[in-house]
Amino acid sequence: MAQDKGRTAQDKDRTVPDSTAAKGRGSYAVGDARRQKILDTSVEHFAQWGFHASSLARIANDCGITQGGLLHHFRSKEDLLLSVLGQSEQHDMDRLFAEPAEEVPSVAAHFAAVVALAEDNARRPGLVRMFNTLVGESGNPGHPAHDYFRRRYARVLRYSVDLLEAGVARGELRPGTDCEAVCRETLAVMDGFQIQWVLDPEGVDMAVLLRGYLDRRLREITVAGTGL
Repeated sequence: MAQDKGRTAQDKDRTVPDSTAAKGRGSYAVGDARRQKILDTSVEHFAQWGFHASSLARIANDCGITQGGLLHHFRSKEDLLLSVLGQSEQHDMDRLFAEPAEEVPSVAAHFAAVVALAEDNARRPGLVRMFNTLVGESGNPGHPAHDYFRRRYARVLRYSVDLLEAGVARGELRPGTDCEAVCRETLAVMDGFQIQWVLDPEGVDMAVLLRGYLDRRLREITVAGTGL
């Protein structure tokens, strides 16, 4: 009998950590969901009002929490802004630019990925509006996203130039191709189509326009004269 009581006590002792762990996992899930809601809500606020005119109190209210609750997840409005931008960039990298470890994508494949990015962005209008708004604001060196966008453009440019230079080296692109000029021009065209699309989403298909531009550009610079 005493042994049975001992086993019962041990069983109870074993169930306590399991129950506590389950509760812990549940609270983490709730916290993660709340953090994601804050990020999603912030996209719309930054898109509509920009960084300086956005209010943590309004964002928190739209999330159904207090400003103190928001600051439990993000230390400041600057921290929230950079977290929103970082999540957007990670999405792009994971979805479109996760290249195979053993090979460099062809230039045609890279251009196709850029078009796919435009198609994906058309399904995320809030993020595109936010991007346009914040890029415009961040021209001011004092803006909290200034360094982020400067580094982002430098990373994207370096990645693209390296890829095109590899295309020249393996004979895909014509010798003497000005890879940096092509990449800078592509970034400018892509951003320009995004602005036109934000102003007139029904009248402008940025993915179709970008595909047409990149197809023509590819035919100009490939040895075989082939496009997308």
